[in-house]
Amino acid sequence: MSEPGPIRRGLGDFATTLWDLLHVARNEKPKSSTAGDRPRTAVVDATPPSPARPRGRQQTRYEALVGSMKRRYGLRVVRWRSSTSGCAWTVTYRDGSVARLIESPRPRGPMSCAVFLHEVGHHAIGLGAYRPRCLEEYHAWRWSLETMLELGFNVTDAVRRRRDESLHYAIAKASRRGLKRLPVELVPFLEPRSRAVEPLPALLEAVRGPALLEDPRSVAGETPTTRGASSVAG
Repeated sequence: MSEPGPIRRGLGDFATTLWDLLHVARNEKPKSSTAGDRPRTAVVDATPPSPARPRGRQQTRYEALVGSMKRRYGLRVVRWRSSTSGCAWTVTYRDGSVARLIESPRPRGPMSCAVFLHEVGHHAIGLGAYRPRCLEEYHAWRWSLETMLELGFNVTDAVRRRRDESLHYAIAKASRRGLKRLPVELVPFLEPRSRAVEPLPALLEAVRGPALLEDPRSVAGETPTTRGASSVAG
C-alpha cells in the first residue's frame, strides 16, 4: 500500500476554509472587559455634552476686536505668531499708497491681546512719531493698556509685568546704542523689577524731571534713524 502523498487544496477548497474561519470569528461573542480597558468610545458616548464655556463668548469679543482694529487703522495681519512677540511696519508703493502691516499673536487671552494691541498701537500713534525708539515703545504700550481698559478687557499682573520688562529691555538697548538722557515717561522702568514685587500700575502719571544714564556733560540724545518696523521683545 502506497504512503499517502501531501494533501493539495484547490482555490475553491481554500476559499471555503477561509469563509468558515470568518464565519466562526463573526459569531464569537466579544469578551467581557473591565472598567480599566473599556473602549474609549463607550466612555465618550456616556458623557453628556458639556455646556458652553464663558471663554467662547470672550473669544468672540477678541475676534470682534481684531476686525475693529483692522478696519479702523487699515491694518493687514501678515502672520499670526505662535509666540507672544510681534512687529509693526509700513510699506510704501510706487503709487504713493501705504500698507500698514503687523505680525502678532492672535488674541486669545489678556497677554496675546495686549501684544496685539501694542502692535496696533504703533500704527495708531504713528510709526516714528516719537524719538528715541524706546519712547515710542512706551506710548505703544500705554495705548495698548488704555484700549484694553476702555473696552473692558482684563489687564492682568502678568500683562503689566510683561510691559515693565519690555520697556526695561528697550531702555537697556537704547543705552547700548548711545542714549544719554532718558525721557521722563520711562524713568519708572529704568531699574529691573523683581518678580517678587508687584508690577507697576497699568497707567502711570508723568514723572517729574529727566533721568541721566551717563555723565550729563555727554552729548544728549540718540542719533535719529529711519525705522520701518517695531517689535515687542520676546
